[in-house]
Amino acid sequence: MSFVNPQFFWVLVVPFVIFTLLISTNRDRLSRIFDAKVLDRLSATNDSMPKVVRNIFMFLAILLMIVAMARPVIEKEDKLVEVEGITMLTALDISGSMRSKDVYPNRLKFAKKKMEQFFDNMPSDMIGVMAFAYSPFVLAPFSSDKETLKMMVGGIDDSYINMGSTDFSALGELANSMLEEKKPKILILFTDGGDDNAIKGLAEILKDNSIELYVVLVGTEQGAPVLDKDGKQITLKDGTVAISQRNDSIGDVAKDSGGAFVIASNGKDDIERLSSLIKSKYKDKKQGAVKINDRAEYFYYPLGLSLLFLLIGFSSIPRREV
Repeated sequence: MSFVNPQFFWVLVVPFVIFTLLISTNRDRLSRIFDAKVLDRLSATNDSMPKVVRNIFMFLAILLMIVAMARPVIEKEDKLVEVEGITMLTALDISGSMRSKDVYPNRLKFAKKKMEQFFDNMPSDMIGVMAFAYSPFVLAPFSSDKETLKMMVGGIDDSYINMGSTDFSALGELANSMLEEKKPKILILFTDGGDDNAIKGLAEILKDNSIELYVVLVGTEQGAPVLDKDGKQITLKDGTVAISQRNDSIGDVAKDSGGAFVIASNGKDDIERLSSLIKSKYKDKKQGAVKINDRAEYFYYPLGLSLLFLLIGFSSIPRREV
């Protein structure tokens, strides 16, 4: 048997011993004031439990409480537990076109909502989160705590949006480094698409590193004006309003990599369809074995005895004669 918190025992047992010695050896303050015969008349009736016995019960109760706080356990052999689910990386587009309002209230907020729905549909999986535009960065490392991931994604607002062009190649390189030791390698993008040349660079990285791409496409084919941080429409050099349309070409890249894509829509059918596809493809996949320290807890035995002894000690407090 061993103790999980032995420090509690050694820190408390010394003051306990000192306290016990002081109580046991110190004369009653009343005996210094009253004559022995007078004190005997004022004392408890003879049928009560002797004071020494009562003190023993109280001291034992305190000692057992200290032992319970130290958490006595018996260590057993470590167990290997298989963890269900897979590891995947998600990435949110924060390029300037995500301010467009062809979906309500705009593409960025709509994409964030879709990401949160995806997290809810993958409860036992490890998911990492990135954001990308001109340069990608990590928002959250791989975690199965979906509430924390949703909080991190919820913190992305309009101030994160980068008006530079989307660099899908940089996104692919960072994703590859994060997924390097993962198997399978799964990347899920929430985006409105991008420049065909940039998408081509991503396709090459996916192919060279055996990364499966899944895409949730946000926006409409008709498109909408690109807005600046003040909500004003951006105009081109010729004076025309810049229009951003959803580029479905990245969906073809996803299919070529062995993945799939969905067009984001109102409701949850789109995300449920995508998550079901991933789950069915890797339904027998495990994240790996986790070693768990198996032990038997015994703190409740001394704790229970201490409560019993306290009850006996308090219930034996003598009553004074009237």
